[in-house]
Amino acid sequence: MSDDLKAAAEKVSRNAYAPYSNFHVGAAVRGANGTIYSGCNVENVAYPEGTCAEAGAIAAMIAAGETRLTEVYVVAASPTPVTPCGGCRQKLAEFGDAEVRVTMAGAEGVEMQMTLAELLPGAFSQSHLEGSTS
Repeated sequence: MSDDLKAAAEKVSRNAYAPYSNFHVGAAVRGANGTIYSGCNVENVAYPEGTCAEAGAIAAMIAAGETRLTEVYVVAASPTPVTPCGGCRQKLAEFGDAEVRVTMAGAEGVEMQMTLAELLPGAFSQSHLEGSTS
């Protein structure tokens, strides 16, 4: 895990818009070219219609023209690390290989690492669509 990725996730977590849960999350992904993209959770009064931090970081990466991520760091306002939600696991798997490391951290600095394959075993992929008929 790179210190610059951690710093980006921690910094953006402070910008989270979480007036309903007060649960701030920041995520940073490293694109294949080495650039770091970050995102934070954004809640909405029509709770839970918000945006996850991981989705925001991925959106920033795609908006910049990159489609592959090589490393992920997520920090949450929790005493222990929090794994990405199911939807974000699938989003991360869309843009990262199975062996991509995801580091999750709690507010007190405790970290946990897993690969995308460990986070989402049996991930739904494009290969499942091959040969399908409509």
